[in-house]
Amino acid sequence: MRHPAHAPVRRTAAALLLAGAAALGAPAAHAAPAPQPPAAPPAAAGDLVSYLSGLSGRSTVAGQQDGPSSAPWTWQNKVNDITGVRPGLWGGDFAFEQNDIDARPTVVQQAEDEWKAGSLPALMWHSCPPTVGPSCHWDWGDGAIESRLSDEQWDETVTEGTALNTAWKKRLDEAVPYLQKLKDQGVPVLWRPLHEMNDPWAWWGGRPGENGSRKLYRITHDYLVKTKGLDNLVWVWNVKDVQGASGSAADYYPGDDYVDVVTLDAWNSNFPTDDWYASMRDIAGDKPIALAEVGKVPTRAQLAAQPEWTYFSVWIDYLTSNNSDDEIKDIYYDPRVLHQGQVSPLR
Repeated sequence: MRHPAHAPVRRTAAALLLAGAAALGAPAAHAAPAPQPPAAPPAAAGDLVSYLSGLSGRSTVAGQQDGPSSAPWTWQNKVNDITGVRPGLWGGDFAFEQNDIDARPTVVQQAEDEWKAGSLPALMWHSCPPTVGPSCHWDWGDGAIESRLSDEQWDETVTEGTALNTAWKKRLDEAVPYLQKLKDQGVPVLWRPLHEMNDPWAWWGGRPGENGSRKLYRITHDYLVKTKGLDNLVWVWNVKDVQGASGSAADYYPGDDYVDVVTLDAWNSNFPTDDWYASMRDIAGDKPIALAEVGKVPTRAQLAAQPEWTYFSVWIDYLTSNNSDDEIKDIYYDPRVLHQGQVSPLR
């Protein structure tokens, strides 16, 4: 099934840039974050995890996924236009087409800028499968994001020392210099690889059990942490609110040693149903939980009913296509909701 939440990703960077500029009524140029309190000092990943844990049940950070990669401040600016404040969490994507790859330095610089301005940086990656690369397309051609590896190809990918396993690690190597740059600058990153792994819309997803999607997550974790030394990453595990599947989400969980934050993408419901909230809390234990993607901003009543979500992040242009200005303002003006300059582990 096509993944509706990520349909905007298939647009070209140029098209999104023009759309973003038109939405803002301004030229598509880098708009630096508004002046904020002094920049947060360097922090370790553990500081960020502890900070989120301390928010649970008390406050929620308002977040925004941004894009295109060539202008990853577009929707932050739109939030500011509507509310007068900037999100407390910024999201970027390493993505998959050549223009996205070319713009990765811009995405990483924005992550650093957002941290210094008082927002939490979050990075994800719609990564191409190890059978192709480094670039690919969303839904056409061999090795598209929405393609499916054969069972034989999958087994090879998750078996150490094989050709496809080595190819996957080389794919990860493409991200290492950018993540290392953030480490060198003392910037912890909410890192969300292989997202929505309980849904088969992407090549990495929909494989439950010990040898399934969670094994690839473990391989990814161990390579980036143990082999490459990227200890600035906060490991964000993520599933989607697939209807009727809350009871099977744990089949994709890689284990407590591999996860720092347990997250859900709410697409089948505008806000998680009670069973999904309970499932995420049960899996997380004492780890923080969050809404990594939403198309609809939560209401005050919804956050009051499910107070342990430590952040939510609105998906790119769903901010305005799926929400009114009044709805956005109402949740941003909730005193329990934190904005840029109000969030930082060490501020």
